Parts: sequence; C-alpha cells; structure tokens
Amino acid sequence: MEFFTSLLRILVISLNAMVPITLAAVGEIIGERSGVIDIGLEGILLISAFTGAVSAQATGSPYVGLLTGIGTGFIVGILHGFISVYLKGDQVISGVGINLFGGGLIAFGLIAVWQTPGHHIIPASARMPKIGTPYGNISYITILTLAIVFAVYYLVTNTKLGLKINICGEHPRAADVAGVNVERVRFFATVAGATLAGLGGAFMSLDWFGVLTKELAAGRGFIALATVVFSKLNPLLALLGGFIFGFFDSLGVWVSSAAGVKKYIPWQFILMTPYIVTLLAVAGAIGRARFPDKLGEPYQRE
Repeated sequence: MEFFTSLLRILVISLNAMVPITLAAVGEIIGERSGVIDIGLEGILLISAFTGAVSAQATGSPYVGLLTGIGTGFIVGILHGFISVYLKGDQVISGVGINLFGGGLIAFGLIAVWQTPGHHIIPASARMPKIGTPYGNISYITILTLAIVFAVYYLVTNTKLGLKINICGEHPRAADVAGVNVERVRFFATVAGATLAGLGGAFMSLDWFGVLTKELAAGRGFIALATVVFSKLNPLLALLGGFIFGFFDSLGVWVSSAAGVKKYIPWQFILMTPYIVTLLAVAGAIGRARFPDKLGEPYQRE
C-alpha cells in the first residue's frame, strides 16, 4: 500500500514536471512543421520565467505574471520570426542569441531587481493556485497543457490552417503558387511556438518551483528539442516524451531522498537518470524521424 501511494505521488509530480518540456516541444513542432527551427527554447523559458516573476511580484497577481510570461514568449517569437522569416537570417544563430540573452538576463536581473546573485523565492501571494489531491498538488496549467496538446494535434492534422503549415515546410514554392502566403504562415507558426514556451517558463517560476534561479531551466529547452526528434513532429508523442522525462526526473528526486539509497548510489548519478533516458530515446529515434524537406531554409520568392 505504501509503495502504491508513493507511485501515485510520483505520477502527480511527473505530470507537473512534464509541463515546460511538453509546451516548448509542442510549440517547436508547430514551428518546425512550417519550416522554421527555434533552438532558443532554453532562453525563452528563462526570460519568461524572469519577466513573469517580476510582474507577478510587482502587481501581487500571479495571473498578471502568467500573462506577462506568455507575452514575453510572444515578443521573443516575433523577434525570432522576423529575423528568420523576413530578414532571411540564420535560424540557428538567432536561437543561440536568444539562449545567451536569456542566461545573461536572469543572472543580471536577480541582482538588479532583488539584489540576490543566487536565487529569489517568489512570495506565496504571487504564485498560481493549485488543485489539492491526496497524492500532491496538480497545477491548473498541467490540465491546460493536456488540452493544448490535443488542440495542436487536431490543428496540424485536421484543419486547413494545419495543412498550410505543413505544406509551407514541405513544399513552400508549391504553397506560394497555390496562393498561400508562406512568410506569413511561417511567422505565425514561429510566434505561436514561442508563446507556448513562454507559458512553460512562467509556469516554472510562478507555479512549479516558486523560485527563480540562473539554472531554473536546467536544460529543459534542449530536452524539448530532443523530445521533438523523439516525437517525429507528433504532438501526442511529444506529450509522451515530456511525461517520460518528468517521470524519471521525479523518480530521481524521490530515490535520492529515500533513506539508505545514498549509501549505495551517488545522488548525482540518480539525478542524471532523466537526461540519460532522454538521450537513449533520441538515439532510438534518429534515422527514423522525418522532418519537413525545407526545414531551416528561408523561403525566397522568385
């Protein structure tokens, strides 16, 4: 009975832990299906977590902070989309710039805003409310994430807009000939993807962790990119990939805190488990995942 209870608690924690990875991965799937790569997910998570925390604490409203985080992802998406789609810039370099800016912003912001170089705890009044269960708290954003995944799956597989997004990644010239504004569709997809990542970033600081640190993202943006490969651009498989990472992340924390385990297994190795599992999952998907033919290539009208 105790084992069953512990397992349910791990599952509840896993559902919350999967949220930032799943949101970032599903957003990236929208962008990549249209032909645009955004490797700046790590930076978006950090920037949104920071702006969301600042706004929530300044106003005393976690909802304002959440909207600020979402808006931050939206703005970063506009920047990346403008550089990648309209200026025909290198998408990888733009993403790297976002990651570097995110890391620098949160390190500087902690000192500039709160005079704490290490971490800042978000006051309880600025954190999102949760749903209480006998096995732990579940976030409302976790439930929202599940709805978003299924909505995006329906969008990219069963709607006219989804067809436009897919054809802009596979055959942008044919889409242009058919009257589709390739640049507009790619720009929209890029902004939408970054906005979802912004929601994931705000979730980390205002809901899940309730704290802001320089290492808050902990590579989850890059894990989201790996999840995209694992999913083969399928939002439902991205949900599975996010849950797998969340489960092993939660399991690692639980095992490392269990009495007697540290005597036999170094806790650092246990906490490496989710990253090792992710690498193995991606290694198994390499060679079998098919991506849009024109992914990463700016479209030039003739």
